[in-house]
Amino acid sequence: MLIPGTLAIVFATPSPFVDLDREQWSLLSASTPLPLTAEDVACLRGLGDPINLDEVDTIYRPLSRLLNLYARATTALNDATTMFLGQLTERTPFVLGITGSVAVGKTTTARLLRELMARWPETPRVELVTTDGFLYPNAELERRGIMHRKGFPESYNWPALLSFVKQVKSGAAEVEVPLYDHVTYDILPETRTIQRPDMLIVEGVNVLQPADLTPDGDGALAVSDFFDFSIYVDADVNDVRRWFIDRFQRLRSTAFADPRSFFRQFADLSDEEALEIASQVWETINLPNLVDNIQPTRGRATLVLRKGPDHLIERIRLRKV
Repeated sequence: MLIPGTLAIVFATPSPFVDLDREQWSLLSASTPLPLTAEDVACLRGLGDPINLDEVDTIYRPLSRLLNLYARATTALNDATTMFLGQLTERTPFVLGITGSVAVGKTTTARLLRELMARWPETPRVELVTTDGFLYPNAELERRGIMHRKGFPESYNWPALLSFVKQVKSGAAEVEVPLYDHVTYDILPETRTIQRPDMLIVEGVNVLQPADLTPDGDGALAVSDFFDFSIYVDADVNDVRRWFIDRFQRLRSTAFADPRSFFRQFADLSDEEALEIASQVWETINLPNLVDNIQPTRGRATLVLRKGPDHLIERIRLRKV
């Protein structure tokens, strides 16, 4: 029997996933209000990401409803556990992980969901943290000889990131998070304080990395072990390459032009020279990281948002079990 307001989806073979196109997905939250305006969306979208209000209405409104249901169910499960243990504990935050390639638009996705989820009564306090703050400082990367591997898994302080997520998820009253400056391309000396959010969004290229084995052969904890839901923003590699190069060209007249910028040397390049540099960075750094480290984690995500060449979401794959 079909529940009113749901879709009849036929599965050719048993699968732990359900795969939906834009139209099917958009019908899943017909009664959910859209609290954002076109002006809100314009302020939230990242450089080179042409997202508009129609995309938010079609894709992110249903997604916010799904996340709201997950958050409510997670709270109920936590309440059941504490009741069984006979303990009175603070509500633990719902933790959402968002990942995908450089330039794929995951930052825009994270910002939109932060705003949408804060409008649900169950999650009024939403914090967004990027894993950039958990990169080793440039001086440490230089000392280790891996400055050219910045953004690869080995360039992150995983124990610090794991400790941060564990503390937030455990209900710590205050947790400090390091900050990153995209102008100087380095860690800042100051930190930001996170105070018991209802939802924590953790965004970064490697947040779904599995844990390494410990010396005794046992599996260690991974950051994603503390996620209640995870999203992988996906696209064809050739499209992501084009978006990365377009963004690099745009940054030459904006962030790169800042005298403090780590990339100031690229601001005055000719278009041809900039294209050559951007292509080289993609081929030697971002593409290997995507193929070797980021894409292999796609299957671990609860939900995959698949983009087309125009940056618009074409298909959605949701893990059912």
